[in-house]
Amino acid sequence: MLVDWFTVAAQAINFLILVWLMKRYLYRPILHAIDEREKKIAAELADADAKRAEAKQERDEFKHKNDEFDQQRAALLSKATEEAATVRTRLLDDATKAADELATKRRDALETEQKDLSDEISRRTHLEVFALTRKTLGDLASVDLEKRMCDVFTDHLRSLNGEVRQELFAATENGKQSTRVRSAFELPTEQRSQIQSALNEMMSADVPIQFDAEPDLISGIELTVNGKKMAWSVKGSLEGAEAGVTNSP
Repeated sequence: MLVDWFTVAAQAINFLILVWLMKRYLYRPILHAIDEREKKIAAELADADAKRAEAKQERDEFKHKNDEFDQQRAALLSKATEEAATVRTRLLDDATKAADELATKRRDALETEQKDLSDEISRRTHLEVFALTRKTLGDLASVDLEKRMCDVFTDHLRSLNGEVRQELFAATENGKQSTRVRSAFELPTEQRSQIQSALNEMMSADVPIQFDAEPDLISGIELTVNGKKMAWSVKGSLEGAEAGVTNSP
């Protein structure tokens, strides 16, 4: 078989021209498109990686914030629980204190009321005793008893100490002299003379005396010199004792 080298050479040249044409007008655009595609894919992958990293960062931040929120919520809940326990304890203490104070006030009020009632009963009992004593002594009073009291009264006049005697002297020297003797019964002449004599002896002068009967005295004699009073009577003794009971705390 004969080889046509011209044909072979022509085909080789045609093949080379075809390769060059394909490389220039076919392979290069394809390679360029492939490069662009790879670059685009790489850019998209890089963008995806960036977004994935950003999403991961946001997720981490969200998780961190969520953890902080949980911690804050737990802290607030713990604080609220402690404050509630503190308030509860304080309210219980206040309620207990108020109850104790109320109980103390009630006890004090009851004790005061009981004491006042006891004092009132005691006071009324004393007043009843004094009233009964006054009535009994009034029933027992008589002229004979009055005579005996007149003797005691004149003895008191003669035995007055210097201070009281001086006060009576001063009373007789102040203004118009007014001397009165009051008794529960009308004094007979003998007893009037007895008192007159004792008073003249004490004053070292004749003293005009006005004698009056005063049944309220119950039993006893009362001497008044210009407002200065000296008495020895059951009424005065009872009134003094009664005033002491009434004014006692």
